[in-house]
Amino acid sequence: MAYRGQGQKVQKVMVQPINLIFRYLQNGFDEYMNLVLDDAEEVHMKTKNRKPLGRVMLKGDNITLLQSVST
Repeated sequence: MAYRGQGQKVQKVMVQPINLIFRYLQNGFDEYMNLVLDDAEEVHMKTKNRKPLGRVMLKGDNITLLQSVST
């Protein structure tokens, strides 16, 4: 629980599961597993909608799982 101001309690709870996948070509990484991704696209699992993102940098501590797929 976090406190904000005087006498006000603020609590944030994330209950919504993340239902998206990134498809990409890996361009580079560093010692912290930060990734530079080319031709990245966001795929929403429920709706199957795809959103092209182009080149993105993904911070290493946000990565849960990497899996290689054939193109």
